[in-house]
Amino acid sequence: MRYFVGVDVGSTKTHVAIANETGHIVGFGKSGSGNYEVVGYAGMLRALQQGFAEATSQAQIAVNQLSGAGFGLAGYDWPSQKADMLKVLDQLNLTCPLMFVNDGVPPLLAASEDGWGVSLIAGTGCNCRGWDRERQREGRVTGHGYRMGEFAGASELVWRAMQLVAFEWTKRGQPTALTDAFVTFAGAKNLEDLLEGYTNGSLSVNAKAAPLIFAVARQGDVVALDLLRWAGRELAEMAKAVIRQLDFAGETFDVVLSGSLFKGGPLLIDPMWQALTEFAPYTRMVHLAAPPVMGSVILGMEQAGVKATAVTRQTLSDSLCHFYDEPVGQPEP
Repeated sequence: MRYFVGVDVGSTKTHVAIANETGHIVGFGKSGSGNYEVVGYAGMLRALQQGFAEATSQAQIAVNQLSGAGFGLAGYDWPSQKADMLKVLDQLNLTCPLMFVNDGVPPLLAASEDGWGVSLIAGTGCNCRGWDRERQREGRVTGHGYRMGEFAGASELVWRAMQLVAFEWTKRGQPTALTDAFVTFAGAKNLEDLLEGYTNGSLSVNAKAAPLIFAVARQGDVVALDLLRWAGRELAEMAKAVIRQLDFAGETFDVVLSGSLFKGGPLLIDPMWQALTEFAPYTRMVHLAAPPVMGSVILGMEQAGVKATAVTRQTLSDSLCHFYDEPVGQPEP
């Protein structure tokens, strides 16, 4: 029996999954942030070593028994980083073939059976990556959020929401129920106290406040509804950019949606999909129904020359979900 490892390295967590040839997960490890931009390369190595130790212990195998390894690495944005990433991965003492990609790619491998198309991510942050049919060309955005005009994950959504709350105070914009929701979230006394604390750093309104925006929008708040429509259109613009790079606009292909923000459902997804299909009418929406690490496992299998069958993919998805506390990737109605 051969074994394959997939690794999902994120800014808040790191997951390591070991599967056998039939797609059953035989070992799973969890650790904290492995994004070197957050914890440095030493922290990235610690997160990987902890995840590997837990996964190999459960699987009762050594790392030299692995036949292939696939890594999705948050923070791997530029070719110049490749050598430093390899230095970290070399310290895992793997003896099998391996491949690492930006963490925006594995959702595409997990959800699109042919392993090509566009992956659109809206979680704490946002990202978009694409592969052509032959995987010879990659389309991408920078992955650096609002600094590069790329919207909207939860962080960017809340960032924009706080601007709109400030507009109420300055009379630049209209009143919104987001104000009371954010005052309560931050533990502020009132709107002025919220803005003072937010701007001087004594109060925090961060990505964790994103569900409040959806809740307020569902109550009919015009500002919150417009904000989610804006976020949807901005996500579509990222996908359209990648589609242009890959010359996909006239093709039939999958756009894989992954990340917690899409669980907000139609208020975000409908305006995004309308804008996207006006540009690329033959695209198909696919919700990632398994953890992203599944795509990394498939990438690891491919390094050993193994193509995951439909049965293997379903087994991977079913067995991985047992290691997660809540359903993955399903939007609310």
